[in-house]
Amino acid sequence: MNAQAMPSTPPAPQAIVRPAFGSVLAGSMAVAAWRDGRWSAHELRRTGPIELSPAAHVLHYASSCFEGFKAYRWADGSINIFRMERHIARLCQSARALALAEPDPVQLAAMITAVIERVRSEVPESPGALYLRPVLFGTTANIGAASVPPSEVMLIVLASPVWDYFTAGPKPLRIYVEEHAARCAPHLGVVKTGGNYAAAMGPTLAARQKYGVDQVLFCPGGEVQETGAANFLLIRDGRILTRSLDSTFLHGVTRESLLAIAPQLGFRVEERVFSVAEMLDWIRDGEAALSGTAAVLAGVGTLVRDGQEQRVGNGEVGPHTRRLRGALVAMQQGEVPTPPGWITRV
Repeated sequence: MNAQAMPSTPPAPQAIVRPAFGSVLAGSMAVAAWRDGRWSAHELRRTGPIELSPAAHVLHYASSCFEGFKAYRWADGSINIFRMERHIARLCQSARALALAEPDPVQLAAMITAVIERVRSEVPESPGALYLRPVLFGTTANIGAASVPPSEVMLIVLASPVWDYFTAGPKPLRIYVEEHAARCAPHLGVVKTGGNYAAAMGPTLAARQKYGVDQVLFCPGGEVQETGAANFLLIRDGRILTRSLDSTFLHGVTRESLLAIAPQLGFRVEERVFSVAEMLDWIRDGEAALSGTAAVLAGVGTLVRDGQEQRVGNGEVGPHTRRLRGALVAMQQGEVPTPPGWITRV
């Protein structure tokens, strides 16, 4: 048989390459403005550039806060937002802390649902979702207003189609333990503002370059707190341990949701201050994980402390972490019932 007559080998299926999380924006956004002591009616616009003075308050004095949460396409075709009201409440809290005009929760909910209605066709099928990003920022054009809150503010609701964070399966994270520096100013840790993420970026990039880690776990004074972009949990059979709430770190809605459902899964939740030494003792045979909107719950495989690697359990994503994540994802995707008020159908 000559070469031309030989049966051809079918090409191997190509893996689907998805855009990076948040790098694609949906086609429409909602915009409202605060002027003369009141909010304007919001409008839907095609997603695109906005006009902003180079003297805008936000550019000089970081008067900005935001939220991030998801809407899911369920099996019946409906679009459902997970814990929208809780995220709106947290944005209002952040606005108060930064002396920004507080959004009207009813108007903000209407802006969010209007954007989703407009871009409904862009919501991915499960396990993808539509990521929602309301952002609030000062627009007053005055470079001399360092100690004055902005009298003009803009509120924008963006949407971004996103896909499963773990496209290649869950990967155990490498985390550097930082025992001296804090993530941000202690009284602003509870505020979801861009300056906190910027403050954590330098230490995170330095640790990534030196130790090849994914994130930095900030433990100022030897007390475990949070990473630059997620809350931190210790997990083992029948127990979850996490830092008790205070003003020094963000009160994550994913963290709150996981702790709310944990008892029905057989876990006793402990929220208290704990040390790096206790954490290192726990991980000998326990699990550690980061919670946040993007990944929901990501297992930690290695902690790096003082240049030494400390394996978490067997170094892989643990079964309790997988089980907790799976239970919350099932709620988000409409596969099992949720507590009252957690789902807003659009």
